[in-house]
Amino acid sequence: MSLKQSKSLRLTRLCVSALCVCLVVSAAIPSHAEQKKRNKSARTQGKKPSMSIVKSPFGKTADNAEVSQYTCTNANGLVLKLMDYGAIITALETPDRNGKLQNITLGFPTLEGYLQRHPYFGATVGRYCNRIAKGKFTLDGKEYTLATNDKENHLHGGKVGFDKVMWQAEEVKTADAVGVRFHRSSPDGEEGYPGNLDVSVTYTLNNANELVIEFTATADKATPVNLTNHAYWNLSGGTGTILEHEMTIQADKYLPVDAGLIPTGELADVAGTPFDFLKPTAIGARIQQIKSDPVGYDHCYSLKSQDGSLALAARVRDPKSGRVMEVLTTQPGLQFYSGNFLDGQPANGSYPQYSGLCLETQHYPDSPNQPKFPTAILKPGETFHQKTVHRFSAN
Repeated sequence: MSLKQSKSLRLTRLCVSALCVCLVVSAAIPSHAEQKKRNKSARTQGKKPSMSIVKSPFGKTADNAEVSQYTCTNANGLVLKLMDYGAIITALETPDRNGKLQNITLGFPTLEGYLQRHPYFGATVGRYCNRIAKGKFTLDGKEYTLATNDKENHLHGGKVGFDKVMWQAEEVKTADAVGVRFHRSSPDGEEGYPGNLDVSVTYTLNNANELVIEFTATADKATPVNLTNHAYWNLSGGTGTILEHEMTIQADKYLPVDAGLIPTGELADVAGTPFDFLKPTAIGARIQQIKSDPVGYDHCYSLKSQDGSLALAARVRDPKSGRVMEVLTTQPGLQFYSGNFLDGQPANGSYPQYSGLCLETQHYPDSPNQPKFPTAILKPGETFHQKTVHRFSAN
């Protein structure tokens, strides 16, 4: 055999070996459908499903950016779906008292629904969630003007907030959790905010059946930062309204608002008002007493825990399915929204009013203009870090 033939033979063998490795690796990565089949089989046999993260295409944005969805399954078979557009939770499947898995969040079946103006279904919201009055604030003697997208006010980060941009995604897998870490750099001046902001959010689903959300951010100029997730929950599995859900909120004070839903600056007692959820109460029991248009809750609660430790903020139970969700957070406030503006239109996912509830852990609305509120200003050299845990069970 000539030297040339020998080299050619070795090259052929290397290519075949590489092809075999690729085929083995490809065969080792199950599709989402195959993973669901394996997990169902495992549950039938009394075994725990295997933990997994499956990445799949979810469409393209208007500027042709490819969007991916990440399907995360824990060892108990719970399923969390996330996408890198808006760092959005697209679904969370949990079991009822009989073990039946159902999606308990509101959203759209395809990317197109999220590309329009929608009610922030499942979205990561920032640079400042909730409202800033008239889209203006003064910081270090300078007035800043933000984009206004809620009549005269700034809402949930503006016209192009964090919910409407692509994030860099990195899969996260530990011994007892699976999830995704999303990261982006918000440039100085984005939607009117000062400073470059480096921000990340990590969503993980652990084997204790907890959805853990951790936010971190740093900035090179002082800037307001208020980050949250805007999932809409319906523990019945997406059917009916949330009016029969029983809820407890660990707060004896709430923030009254004006007609534009801007806090008046007062912290009012919940006692003797329809805002009192210190004991388990059906959401619909007193909702008609709320003086708002449309009628319903859209108010921030000042939580009992104000020291930055992880503490229970709320507990929700659906009597029909038996599903229970506990919310723990390091944040000082909890925005309770009862889905008042949902109207059954396609832009709102065709969900009727009160189809879902939001429990947005956060700093207080309009804090940059309210000196008595806990500060929401992040300064250079500091790190913004907040954690929220949603704990799921059924009884």
